[in-house]
Amino acid sequence: MRYISLTTWSLNRLLGPLYWNEWDEENQKITTRIEERPAVHSLEELPQVLSQEGFHALEVIHPHFSSTDSHYLQRVRAAFEKSSIQLFSILVDYGDLSHKDPVRRSADQAFLKKWIDSAAEVGATCIRVIGGEARPDDKESLKRVSHELTELAAYGEQKGIGILTENFKSLTSTAENCLFLQNNSDIKGLITDFGNFSGQGKKNDIRKTLPYSKSIHVKALRNQDGTMKKAELEENLELVKQAKYAGPLTIVYDGPDDMWAGINEVKQVVEGYL
Repeated sequence: MRYISLTTWSLNRLLGPLYWNEWDEENQKITTRIEERPAVHSLEELPQVLSQEGFHALEVIHPHFSSTDSHYLQRVRAAFEKSSIQLFSILVDYGDLSHKDPVRRSADQAFLKKWIDSAAEVGATCIRVIGGEARPDDKESLKRVSHELTELAAYGEQKGIGILTENFKSLTSTAENCLFLQNNSDIKGLITDFGNFSGQGKKNDIRKTLPYSKSIHVKALRNQDGTMKKAELEENLELVKQAKYAGPLTIVYDGPDDMWAGINEVKQVVEGYL
């Protein structure tokens, strides 16, 4: 069964501050940078809003969690359960498991394991881990990441949390590399983002990763005048239908206009492919 989901990035101008993590090379540690944004909705309020808007699941980027304190996570979990909205995943937007520096990789592994702990406590089913920033032709880094992901998958298994990776950032910008990590690590599957493959081979890349995808990020491209490329979106969704994919169709809106209007424009198209 396919069902409509949303990522909190689609509402990034409405959900308050973003807590970005970055690597401090000089001090060899992970730091947090706060980016202030208006708080029209809180993360605790959002499940009820989504329920009213006809959504069934949510994927939360980790910078939208204002805290990993147990009391806060329990309140967020209760909000999802009360609204019958599935917290499908936490999209962890920090970490470079392809980095050659073992100090950096060790710190990032520890960071990601803490997010696995938080995912278990808040009631998510899985977390998305970035493949890495290495070049897509860096085969040694690809092998390194497969080992790192297997370690995370073993930890996630203990906590009841699946590990996914996505065609996101440089290393996993090709379908071949996504499939290598799928086949050479113990991750549960992939996320395919329509907007992250490009070029003449885009449709074929989507076809290749769809059979292993646990979530589809439905990102509609835009024309220069800001209008949605509806035909291109429908072609991608037709591939999903042909593959008999079952799982969340997670809308990703990243345009400059009213966020709810942009989300609902895509949602109207997606509803024809459930």
